[in-house]
Amino acid sequence: MTLGQLSAFVLVARLGSVTGAARALGVSEPAVSQALSALRHHHGDRLVVRTAQGMTLTPAGRRLLPIASRMVELGADAEAAVRGAGGAPEPLRLALTSTLAEFVAGPLLEAFGSRCGDTVEVSSGLATAEQMTALVSHHLADAALGPALPDPELESVPVFRCSLVVVGPAGARHARDPSAWPWLVGPSGAEAGSDVTRLLRALRVPDERVQVFSNEAASWSAASDGGGVSIAVEHLVAPLVRRRELTVLPTPATPMPLCWHITTPARQRCSAAAASLRYFLGTPAAMQVMRRPGNGVPPSRFRPPVHVTIWS
Repeated sequence: MTLGQLSAFVLVARLGSVTGAARALGVSEPAVSQALSALRHHHGDRLVVRTAQGMTLTPAGRRLLPIASRMVELGADAEAAVRGAGGAPEPLRLALTSTLAEFVAGPLLEAFGSRCGDTVEVSSGLATAEQMTALVSHHLADAALGPALPDPELESVPVFRCSLVVVGPAGARHARDPSAWPWLVGPSGAEAGSDVTRLLRALRVPDERVQVFSNEAASWSAASDGGGVSIAVEHLVAPLVRRRELTVLPTPATPMPLCWHITTPARQRCSAAAASLRYFLGTPAAMQVMRRPGNGVPPSRFRPPVHVTIWS
């Protein structure tokens, strides 16, 4: 029985699917299935079974879940303790929404790293709000940056207020029925609980009118070319609006207020690195980066995001 198998079991139980667990761990679905199979063989019980409602725990699985959760948390604590004793930088595993990963994470984490020097080693990965809750609560991630996470064991602190707007090609006019437009959105448009999905529902946009692109910049480009309209964080899309590549279109539901939060375990369980990031995000330097992240970083200092994982 390994930490990787226990991590897979905990996330399948929390997220209700092998697919969700695989995405949260940054591994393939067969890897999660193999981990579950090994754990089932070890305990002689199916532990979790597929039903019409999703993955459901067996009686043995329900007893194992709190124990497995604690073991995964202790494994993360043990890894941090050994690294600290050896003088290695403290790890900071950060879960991000797709928007923040695309536009903000690079320059923001570069600025944070400059303040910390060699004392913190940051890695980041994409996660939905549901995955963020499971990752942070089980110490598979040290912090999450995105929406507030309503979990009593976690602490979500607001760090930046902004708004969502609808954009279309330059010269586009307001239309009476937004649900009739072709809607071109980034990856968050496919996530059930995302802000973009909430806006689409508020505007009563049918699923058949929505096209999901691999990133938001691609969806904005398609909208600029006249393929339809898109959804954007207002201050992030502002440079394209100023260059008249896109125009902001009024709708009954926009601008829709948003607030980015940093979520960590409760303060007594929060790592020092996560606490440092939480403090940094309240500084004027971090606010400036989040407001205008487009300046980039020197190529010699660029570090691409990697998936959050403690897979073994």
